[in-house]
Amino acid sequence: MKNYSFLKQLIAALSLVAVTLLVYLLWARPAQLHWGATAEEINRPMPGDELDPSPTFLATRAITIAGTPEQIWPWLVQMGYGRAGYYGYDILENLGSPTGMASATTILPELQNFEVGDKVPISPVAENVFYAIEPNQYLIWAGQSGQYPGGFTWALYPLDENQTRLVSRIRWSFHSIRQPGVVALEILTEFADHLGVRKILQGIKGRVEGNSEPPYVATIEFAVFMLALLTFLAALILTLIRPFSWGGWLAGLAAGVGWQLIWYAPIPWWGGLLLEMGILWGLYQAFKRTAV
Repeated sequence: MKNYSFLKQLIAALSLVAVTLLVYLLWARPAQLHWGATAEEINRPMPGDELDPSPTFLATRAITIAGTPEQIWPWLVQMGYGRAGYYGYDILENLGSPTGMASATTILPELQNFEVGDKVPISPVAENVFYAIEPNQYLIWAGQSGQYPGGFTWALYPLDENQTRLVSRIRWSFHSIRQPGVVALEILTEFADHLGVRKILQGIKGRVEGNSEPPYVATIEFAVFMLALLTFLAALILTLIRPFSWGGWLAGLAAGVGWQLIWYAPIPWWGGLLLEMGILWGLYQAFKRTAV
Protein backbone atom coordinates (compact mmCIF):
# COMPACT_ATOMS: atom_id res chain seq x y z
CA MET A 1 0.00 0.00 0.00
CA LYS A 2 2.85 2.36 0.86
CA ASN A 3 4.53 1.66 -2.49
CA TYR A 4 1.24 2.27 -4.30
CA SER A 5 0.83 5.61 -2.54
CA PHE A 6 4.33 6.70 -3.54
CA LEU A 7 3.66 5.61 -7.12
CA LYS A 8 0.62 7.89 -7.21
CA GLN A 9 2.71 10.76 -5.85
CA LEU A 10 5.46 10.11 -8.39
CA ILE A 11 2.98 10.01 -11.29
CA ALA A 12 1.38 13.22 -10.02
CA ALA A 13 4.76 15.00 -9.88
CA LEU A 14 5.80 13.75 -13.33
CA SER A 15 2.48 14.80 -14.81
CA LEU A 16 2.96 18.29 -13.36
CA VAL A 17 6.34 18.50 -15.05
CA ALA A 18 4.88 17.19 -18.33
CA VAL A 19 1.97 19.65 -18.39
CA THR A 20 4.23 22.56 -17.45
CA LEU A 21 6.69 21.65 -20.21
CA LEU A 22 3.83 21.36 -22.68
CA VAL A 23 2.70 24.89 -21.82
CA TYR A 24 6.30 26.03 -22.24
CA LEU A 25 6.71 24.39 -25.65
CA LEU A 26 3.35 25.51 -27.05
CA TRP A 27 3.23 29.06 -25.67
CA ALA A 28 6.18 30.32 -23.65
CA ARG A 29 9.03 29.18 -25.91
CA PRO A 30 7.67 30.63 -29.16
CA ALA A 31 6.89 33.89 -27.37
CA GLN A 32 10.27 34.23 -25.68
CA LEU A 33 12.27 33.35 -28.80
CA HIS A 34 10.62 36.22 -30.70
CA TRP A 35 10.07 38.82 -27.97
CA GLY A 36 9.45 42.25 -29.51
CA ALA A 37 10.37 41.14 -33.04
CA THR A 38 8.17 41.53 -36.10
CA ALA A 39 7.59 38.72 -38.62
CA GLU A 40 9.85 40.57 -41.07
CA GLU A 41 12.66 40.76 -38.50
CA ILE A 42 12.30 37.10 -37.58
CA ASN A 43 12.57 35.97 -41.21
CA ARG A 44 15.13 38.53 -42.38
CA PRO A 45 18.70 37.26 -42.97
CA MET A 46 21.20 38.89 -40.61
CA PRO A 47 24.98 39.07 -40.44
CA GLY A 48 26.30 36.09 -38.51
CA ASP A 49 23.70 33.61 -39.75
CA GLU A 50 26.52 31.64 -41.35
CA LEU A 51 27.96 30.82 -37.91
CA ASP A 52 25.39 28.04 -37.54
CA PRO A 53 23.17 27.48 -40.60
CA SER A 54 20.88 24.96 -38.84
CA PRO A 55 20.85 25.84 -35.13
CA THR A 56 18.77 24.04 -32.53
CA PHE A 57 18.36 27.35 -30.68
CA LEU A 58 17.45 30.41 -32.73
CA ALA A 59 16.13 33.56 -31.08
CA THR A 60 15.39 36.96 -32.65
CA ARG A 61 14.32 39.75 -30.29
CA ALA A 62 13.98 43.46 -30.87
CA ILE A 63 13.08 46.83 -29.40
CA THR A 64 12.44 50.32 -30.75
CA ILE A 65 14.73 53.03 -29.37
CA ALA A 66 14.22 56.77 -29.72
CA GLY A 67 17.70 57.44 -30.98
CA THR A 68 20.01 57.13 -33.95
CA PRO A 69 22.39 54.22 -34.58
CA GLU A 70 25.26 56.57 -33.72
CA GLN A 71 23.73 57.18 -30.29
CA ILE A 72 23.08 53.49 -29.62
CA TRP A 73 26.34 52.01 -30.93
CA PRO A 74 28.67 53.09 -28.05
CA TRP A 75 26.45 51.30 -25.53
CA LEU A 76 26.58 48.09 -27.58
CA VAL A 77 30.30 47.92 -28.21
CA GLN A 78 31.29 48.38 -24.56
CA MET A 79 29.10 45.57 -23.21
CA GLY A 80 30.64 42.55 -21.51
CA TYR A 81 31.63 41.02 -18.20
CA GLY A 82 34.36 43.03 -16.52
CA ARG A 83 33.63 45.83 -18.96
CA ALA A 84 30.45 47.95 -18.98
CA GLY A 85 28.22 45.07 -17.88
CA TYR A 86 24.93 44.24 -19.58
CA TYR A 87 22.59 46.97 -18.27
CA GLY A 88 20.29 44.25 -16.92
CA TYR A 89 20.23 42.01 -13.85
CA ASP A 90 23.53 43.12 -12.38
CA ILE A 91 23.06 40.99 -9.27
CA LEU A 92 23.58 37.93 -11.49
CA GLU A 93 25.37 39.08 -14.64
CA ASN A 94 28.05 41.21 -12.95
CA LEU A 95 28.61 39.07 -9.85
CA GLY A 96 32.31 39.19 -9.04
CA SER A 97 33.10 41.61 -11.88
CA PRO A 98 36.41 43.45 -11.37
CA THR A 99 34.71 46.64 -12.57
CA GLY A 100 32.02 46.42 -9.90
CA MET A 101 28.48 45.11 -9.63
CA ALA A 102 26.69 47.99 -11.36
CA SER A 103 26.54 48.27 -15.16
CA ALA A 104 27.84 51.47 -16.69
CA THR A 105 25.51 54.44 -16.86
CA THR A 106 27.78 56.45 -19.15
CA ILE A 107 29.70 55.81 -22.36
CA LEU A 108 33.26 54.70 -21.52
CA PRO A 109 35.82 55.97 -24.07
CA GLU A 110 38.37 53.30 -23.12
CA LEU A 111 35.93 50.56 -24.21
CA GLN A 112 35.03 51.93 -27.63
CA ASN A 113 37.88 50.61 -29.77
CA PHE A 114 37.81 46.90 -30.46
CA GLU A 115 38.87 44.83 -33.44
CA VAL A 116 37.77 41.57 -34.97
CA GLY A 117 39.36 38.74 -32.98
CA ASP A 118 39.41 40.60 -29.66
CA LYS A 119 37.93 38.62 -26.79
CA VAL A 120 34.58 39.38 -25.21
CA PRO A 121 34.25 38.09 -21.63
CA ILE A 122 30.69 36.79 -21.15
CA SER A 123 31.04 35.60 -17.54
CA PRO A 124 33.81 34.65 -15.12
CA VAL A 125 34.16 31.28 -16.91
CA ALA A 126 33.23 31.98 -20.54
CA GLU A 127 34.24 34.28 -23.34
CA ASN A 128 33.53 34.87 -27.01
CA VAL A 129 35.38 36.86 -29.64
CA PHE A 130 34.37 39.73 -31.89
CA TYR A 131 33.56 37.94 -35.14
CA ALA A 132 32.53 41.07 -37.04
CA ILE A 133 32.28 44.79 -36.29
CA GLU A 134 30.54 47.23 -38.60
CA PRO A 135 30.26 50.54 -36.68
CA ASN A 136 26.71 51.86 -36.28
CA GLN A 137 25.34 48.80 -38.10
CA TYR A 138 26.13 45.53 -36.32
CA LEU A 139 28.55 43.64 -34.13
CA ILE A 140 28.78 39.89 -33.69
CA TRP A 141 30.13 37.80 -30.85
CA ALA A 142 31.09 34.23 -31.76
CA GLY A 143 32.21 31.10 -29.97
CA GLN A 144 35.75 29.82 -30.33
CA SER A 145 35.36 26.11 -31.01
CA GLY A 146 33.65 23.69 -33.36
CA GLN A 147 32.71 23.87 -37.02
CA TYR A 148 29.65 25.96 -36.15
CA PRO A 149 30.51 27.96 -33.02
CA GLY A 150 27.27 29.92 -32.93
CA GLY A 151 26.93 33.65 -32.61
CA PHE A 152 25.30 36.63 -30.95
CA THR A 153 24.39 39.40 -33.39
CA TRP A 154 23.38 42.91 -32.32
CA ALA A 155 22.15 44.95 -35.30
CA LEU A 156 20.76 48.45 -35.79
CA TYR A 157 18.03 49.24 -38.34
CA PRO A 158 16.93 52.91 -38.58
CA LEU A 159 13.18 53.49 -38.86
CA ASP A 160 13.46 57.22 -39.44
CA GLU A 161 15.68 60.11 -38.36
CA ASN A 162 14.84 59.65 -34.68
CA GLN A 163 14.01 55.97 -34.15
CA THR A 164 16.03 52.77 -34.54
CA ARG A 165 15.26 49.10 -34.15
CA LEU A 166 17.84 47.22 -32.08
CA VAL A 167 17.63 43.55 -33.07
CA SER A 168 19.33 40.69 -31.24
CA ARG A 169 19.80 37.29 -32.85
CA ILE A 170 21.26 34.30 -31.07
CA ARG A 171 21.93 31.04 -32.87
CA TRP A 172 23.72 27.89 -31.73
CA SER A 173 23.27 24.15 -31.40
CA PHE A 174 23.05 22.30 -28.12
CA HIS A 175 25.92 20.02 -27.15
CA SER A 176 26.04 16.31 -26.39
CA ILE A 177 24.65 15.07 -23.10
CA ARG A 178 28.13 13.61 -22.56
CA GLN A 179 29.22 17.13 -21.60
CA PRO A 180 27.16 17.58 -18.39
CA GLY A 181 28.72 20.91 -17.43
CA VAL A 182 27.94 22.45 -20.82
CA VAL A 183 24.47 20.88 -20.94
CA ALA A 184 23.59 22.32 -17.52
CA LEU A 185 24.53 25.79 -18.76
CA GLU A 186 22.51 25.29 -21.95
CA ILE A 187 19.42 24.18 -20.01
CA LEU A 188 19.71 27.40 -18.02
CA THR A 189 20.09 29.31 -21.27
CA GLU A 190 17.08 27.62 -22.87
CA PHE A 191 14.76 28.76 -20.12
CA ALA A 192 16.38 31.99 -18.85
CA ASP A 193 18.22 33.53 -21.81
CA HIS A 194 15.10 35.49 -22.71
CA LEU A 195 15.07 37.24 -19.34
CA GLY A 196 18.63 38.47 -19.78
CA VAL A 197 18.37 39.57 -23.42
CA ARG A 198 15.04 41.33 -22.85
CA LYS A 199 16.55 43.29 -19.97
CA ILE A 200 19.65 44.15 -22.01
CA LEU A 201 17.49 45.60 -24.78
CA GLN A 202 15.43 47.54 -22.25
CA GLY A 203 18.57 48.72 -20.45
CA ILE A 204 20.11 50.09 -23.65
CA LYS A 205 16.84 51.77 -24.57
CA GLY A 206 16.62 53.46 -21.17
CA ARG A 207 20.19 54.72 -21.33
CA VAL A 208 19.89 56.11 -24.85
CA GLU A 209 16.55 57.79 -24.09
CA GLY A 210 17.74 59.10 -20.73
CA ASN A 211 15.12 57.40 -18.57
CA SER A 212 16.84 54.38 -17.08
CA GLU A 213 14.93 52.67 -14.29
CA PRO A 214 16.42 52.71 -10.76
CA PRO A 215 18.80 49.75 -10.16
CA TYR A 216 16.61 48.36 -7.37
CA VAL A 217 13.82 47.60 -9.85
CA ALA A 218 15.95 45.01 -11.66
CA THR A 219 16.94 43.47 -8.32
CA ILE A 220 13.30 43.16 -7.25
CA GLU A 221 12.34 41.70 -10.65
CA PHE A 222 15.09 39.10 -10.35
CA ALA A 223 13.95 38.20 -6.83
CA VAL A 224 10.35 37.71 -8.07
CA PHE A 225 11.64 35.50 -10.92
CA MET A 226 13.51 33.31 -8.43
CA LEU A 227 10.51 33.17 -6.09
CA ALA A 228 8.32 31.92 -8.96
CA LEU A 229 10.78 29.17 -9.88
CA LEU A 230 11.36 28.10 -6.27
CA THR A 231 7.61 28.02 -5.64
CA PHE A 232 7.14 25.60 -8.54
CA LEU A 233 10.01 23.41 -7.31
CA ALA A 234 8.51 23.42 -3.81
CA ALA A 235 5.16 22.37 -5.28
CA LEU A 236 6.86 19.41 -7.00
CA ILE A 237 8.54 18.36 -3.75
CA LEU A 238 5.28 18.61 -1.82
CA THR A 239 3.53 16.53 -4.48
CA LEU A 240 6.19 13.85 -4.04
CA ILE A 241 6.22 13.71 -0.24
CA ARG A 242 2.57 14.34 0.65
CA PRO A 243 -0.36 11.99 -0.06
CA PHE A 244 -1.95 12.68 -3.41
CA SER A 245 -4.93 15.02 -3.61
CA TRP A 246 -6.48 16.78 -6.55
CA GLY A 247 -6.36 20.04 -4.63
CA GLY A 248 -2.61 19.69 -4.16
CA TRP A 249 -2.09 18.73 -7.81
CA LEU A 250 -4.07 21.72 -9.05
CA ALA A 251 -2.13 24.01 -6.71
CA GLY A 252 1.08 22.59 -8.18
CA LEU A 253 -0.23 23.21 -11.69
CA ALA A 254 -1.02 26.81 -10.73
CA ALA A 255 2.57 27.15 -9.50
CA GLY A 256 3.91 25.87 -12.83
CA VAL A 257 1.68 28.14 -14.91
CA GLY A 258 2.41 31.07 -12.60
CA TRP A 259 6.15 30.55 -13.02
CA GLN A 260 5.82 30.77 -16.80
CA LEU A 261 3.50 33.76 -16.70
CA ILE A 262 5.92 35.67 -14.49
CA TRP A 263 8.96 34.75 -16.60
CA TYR A 264 7.53 35.04 -20.10
CA ALA A 265 4.44 37.27 -20.06
CA PRO A 266 4.64 41.08 -19.81
CA ILE A 267 3.72 41.22 -16.13
CA PRO A 268 5.24 44.03 -14.00
CA TRP A 269 7.20 42.90 -10.96
CA TRP A 270 4.47 43.96 -8.55
CA GLY A 271 1.88 41.96 -10.52
CA GLY A 272 4.16 38.93 -10.44
CA LEU A 273 4.65 39.34 -6.70
CA LEU A 274 0.89 39.50 -6.08
CA LEU A 275 0.39 36.41 -8.27
CA GLU A 276 3.05 34.53 -6.32
CA MET A 277 1.47 35.46 -3.00
CA GLY A 278 -1.82 34.01 -4.22
CA ILE A 279 -0.13 30.82 -5.43
CA LEU A 280 1.74 30.37 -2.15
CA TRP A 281 -1.49 30.81 -0.21
CA GLY A 282 -3.16 28.22 -2.43
CA LEU A 283 -0.31 25.74 -1.89
CA TYR A 284 -0.54 26.24 1.86
CA GLN A 285 -4.28 25.65 1.87
CA ALA A 286 -4.00 22.59 -0.37
CA PHE A 287 -1.27 20.81 1.59
CA LYS A 288 -1.74 21.95 5.21
CA ARG A 289 -4.15 19.13 6.12
CA THR A 290 -2.38 16.27 4.33
CA ALA A 291 -0.32 13.93 6.47
CA VAL A 292 3.38 13.56 5.89
